[in-house]
Amino acid sequence: METFIQNVTNIDFGILDFIQQNLRNPFFDFLMPFLSAIGEAGIVWIVICIGMLFPKKTRMWAIAGLLAMLVTWLSGEVILKNLIGRVRPCNVNLAVDMLVDRPSSYSFPSGHTSSSFACATVIFRMNKKWGIGALILAALIGFSRLYNYVHFPTDVLAGMLWGILLASVVVWVFKKYNLFDDKKDLNLNK
Repeated sequence: METFIQNVTNIDFGILDFIQQNLRNPFFDFLMPFLSAIGEAGIVWIVICIGMLFPKKTRMWAIAGLLAMLVTWLSGEVILKNLIGRVRPCNVNLAVDMLVDRPSSYSFPSGHTSSSFACATVIFRMNKKWGIGALILAALIGFSRLYNYVHFPTDVLAGMLWGILLASVVVWVFKKYNLFDDKKDLNLNK
């Protein structure tokens, strides 16, 4: 098992180092810290959900999005990170040129990514057109965590899958109890 974990870590560092050596540029050096900042504590998603609270037809979807983020935060940030205790790549490779402050918390799973994909998944289930944009933003926030060297690729992948899974469970519960419209895809342009 230890050999497997070491092999995965080696692949993770290979991907991170590829990004650092081949994708670093002044535009991304500005954009990626910005994307990480708007993903901090799920702030961009909270703002989106607050906006969705006002129209009656999206209100319960907004509540589902907020609940999905809360569940991912509690399970990921409070429980999994502390149980697994994976050190962040920037705290292993201290030579990397950091664009953001070195986080002191553990690395696995990526909280930015899990909360982003949790809310984006709810939005996608509500409306495919809006959801595609939300999923693209979630993916960019996840990538920013790699570019900024604060998460391993497996942290981001796990965060993505964890957010999608928990959001799907929340949506299933809301649908089971008929908490929002039965329509599969809301036509929000009316």
